[in-house]
Amino acid sequence: MTMKQEVIRFLQKNGVETRFVSIVDEKVYINNLKLSRFSRKKEEIFLEEFPNFEVKRSKIFQKICTRASRVLKNALSPHDKVLLKGPGNCVNLTLYAVLESYTRKYGVELIVHNGMDGLNELEVQKKKLEPNIDAVALPLTLDGEVEHILETMLNGEKLELLNSQSNKNGVKMIYPFINVPRSWIESWIAIEGLNCDFGDKAGLPRDMLEFLEGFIPDVREKMMSSAAYLSQKDGS
Repeated sequence: MTMKQEVIRFLQKNGVETRFVSIVDEKVYINNLKLSRFSRKKEEIFLEEFPNFEVKRSKIFQKICTRASRVLKNALSPHDKVLLKGPGNCVNLTLYAVLESYTRKYGVELIVHNGMDGLNELEVQKKKLEPNIDAVALPLTLDGEVEHILETMLNGEKLELLNSQSNKNGVKMIYPFINVPRSWIESWIAIEGLNCDFGDKAGLPRDMLEFLEGFIPDVREKMMSSAAYLSQKDGS
């Protein structure tokens, strides 16, 4: 039995709902405090048994998990084999931390690979890694999509949302962070002091978004909603 399996069994034995916690290395992240039933007393009992572990009660991480769950409840099916990129990048690391709980919640299998740099490699990765991959989890954030919308507008191109691609070569494309602002992930990474980088570069679309943010409340969500409506209208 692995250490993680021991931890899961111990938590379940003591009344913790492990479908609502993520176990990464020697840390237990609470995804939903109420549903996990992970009280302070249970934490004390757990740490007595596993003193090398930490229990993390980050409110910002719980917010990220809540937003992601609204996508994942419809995007994932029980026992899906989900391919995702390795956790060196900050967003990918956060994505793995969120999805880890779904190995118990939905019984999914996470297949982590460091060489998956783009959708165009998907078919090659399927052949190399796993013949029955059901889904690919992509780290597109709300900011990433909105910046793409702005860039499309600046270039005078037809609007096509990045997250509109829901299937490629018979494999589901899922976007757990499509409603998660980049700032939430940045805050969580800063609080945790994790060693990673965001791997993206600033540019005019991001500068414009930051400018608009000063005048329009919830500008990201509003632009996303409008773009989704226009995209559906064009497709109808």
